[in-house]
Amino acid sequence: MAQYDVIIIGSGPGGYVCAIRCAQLGLKTAVVEGRETLGGTCLNIGCIPSKALLHATEALREAETTFPKMGLKGKTPSVDWPQMQAYKQDTIDQNTKGIEFLFKKNKIDWLKGWGSIPEAGRVKVGEETHDVKHIVIASGSDVAPVPGAAIEVDGKIVVDSEGALSLPKIPRSMVVVGGGVIGLELGSVYSRLGTEVTVIEFLDGITPGQDAEVAKTFQRILSRQGLKFITGAAVSEVETKNGKAEIAYKLRKDDSAHDIKVDVVLVATGRKPHTAGLGLDALGMSMTNRGQIAVDDGYKTSVEGIYAIGDVIEGPMLAHKAEDEGMALAEILAGQAGHVNYGVIPGVIYTHPEVANVGLTEEQLKEQGRAYKVGKFSFMGNGRAKANFNADGFVKLLADKETDRILGCHVIGPMAGDLIHEVCVAMEFGAASEDLARTCHAHPTYSEAMREAALACGDGPIHA
Repeated sequence: MAQYDVIIIGSGPGGYVCAIRCAQLGLKTAVVEGRETLGGTCLNIGCIPSKALLHATEALREAETTFPKMGLKGKTPSVDWPQMQAYKQDTIDQNTKGIEFLFKKNKIDWLKGWGSIPEAGRVKVGEETHDVKHIVIASGSDVAPVPGAAIEVDGKIVVDSEGALSLPKIPRSMVVVGGGVIGLELGSVYSRLGTEVTVIEFLDGITPGQDAEVAKTFQRILSRQGLKFITGAAVSEVETKNGKAEIAYKLRKDDSAHDIKVDVVLVATGRKPHTAGLGLDALGMSMTNRGQIAVDDGYKTSVEGIYAIGDVIEGPMLAHKAEDEGMALAEILAGQAGHVNYGVIPGVIYTHPEVANVGLTEEQLKEQGRAYKVGKFSFMGNGRAKANFNADGFVKLLADKETDRILGCHVIGPMAGDLIHEVCVAMEFGAASEDLARTCHAHPTYSEAMREAALACGDGPIHA
């Protein structure tokens, strides 16, 4: 007889949410985690600590730039880097201990150690092997190397996203290799702290896959904030010498060679599935050509009784995507009909201003040859945004030209990461832009910009 109904390998957002939902549905559940704390990359060395530093440095930016305009006079705050690091760690501790409490509350066993799967129906943790009906792989992802480049991450001068969260001191200069979400968020943190930040991106623009108009506006705003950008450039080598790093790169347009010297290099070129040590080769598990675990619509792998969710399978490497998959799989294992709507998974970049999106971009709609209409509204027309010095950016709503059904939304502006969920709910219920336009929004709020964009899909906005 199996010791457990479900054993989940990994306690990140996908793993711990799946575990809690399994326990709520009456399944005897355990989670394998080798870290000293629960929560995976997200809570320990990813989403949560980076947002703490973004919040702290945004408060500093406000004090330096907008406080005097509002009549708040006084000495500009100085930065106590060790105290900011302590604040970040306290934020991590509160969140990871919260997950531990939820495990105890829901009677979920924490199997401490690194797990492997010797065969279907068995999970080995240390010297112990546990029998189980269902195994869920939720082992997350690792930092991906820069393709074709000689770069060794030493954790001191050349760092990955984890190392960038805990630098011993604030560097005078930094190169960020990669113009995606992680690089721009951490680059913004250090730029606000006074570091001269240069972003080197292989493609011709930042935030690959983002709505092109939003991406261009975003780069322009970040440039005004002091970040420098070198796009269309391939980094070939990073050499460290005398406490500095020299980055060699070539511009793709003319193959010309260049170099730049800085105090710290942050490698932020994406992530790859973490499956090492699980024993998947010996199991004969099917993988995709990108190193992901191949699964069917019910998250089943090619090995009977083994499932996978989150960063180890196809789809965006987002904590909330993993959470949704974790809940859906738990319901499937309990005999219910779990489901994830992959067409309504929002994405957010937590810089200033924030950038958020859901659904399709204009570029994707053009590729599909689909007839659509665009409703745009600038935050310059929003009273709350102007009062709060947050008028940079806009809302862009995309709707089907014939049916008016909302197909996507792209926001760059204040609280974009929260505002986007109004459209997520609308899309989940198949709403039209007119439905959003006819919904009363409180005044004065940033959310009025969402309504105005919806109105722009029809007869036109009121405040533009």
